[in-house]
Amino acid sequence: MTGVPTVLDERFRAAAAASGELDVAYDVLDDTPVGRLLVGISDRGLCRVSFDPSPEAELERLARSFGPRVLRAPKAIDRVRRELDEYFTGSRQAFDLELDLRATPEFHRRVLEELNRVEYGHTTTYGTLAAQVGAPRAARAVGTVMNRNPIPIVLPCHRVVGASGSLTGYGGGLDRKEWLLRLEGALL
Repeated sequence: MTGVPTVLDERFRAAAAASGELDVAYDVLDDTPVGRLLVGISDRGLCRVSFDPSPEAELERLARSFGPRVLRAPKAIDRVRRELDEYFTGSRQAFDLELDLRATPEFHRRVLEELNRVEYGHTTTYGTLAAQVGAPRAARAVGTVMNRNPIPIVLPCHRVVGASGSLTGYGGGLDRKEWLLRLEGALL
């Protein structure tokens, strides 16, 4: 018995994504300068970017957070792919994507919204972010939020450094953090 023809499979996935019947459409980008990324979007916007994804674990996480109808639908994430490509080539400094943070706890959401104000080519500290969300003694909690950021790169947790300016902690690894900061000209 043979599988579904590729053209038919692609049509099915595109139609499912376009119908609004999916909870999350996703794809795995194998060819980015920072390695493999899993990218997921819901009907509300970008909901996940994961480094070195274990597809099974990520799909389970997406289903728990957004609903069980999760399907690989590459065409559905074309805009995200294009904006990431533009960012990686240095031709985009700000993302113009709707974000879906509904599965994120309130404190995390406040921190991520403040993080999103850190401009391209600039850095901030965990303590500064904590103060900006009204929790000046919560630098470690802000570090936890950065580590659990569901949409790294787009929500630029790589722009957060230690109080001394040192590169500390990054869910994608310090080598990626350094690469992203060099891309933006924030590190010489």
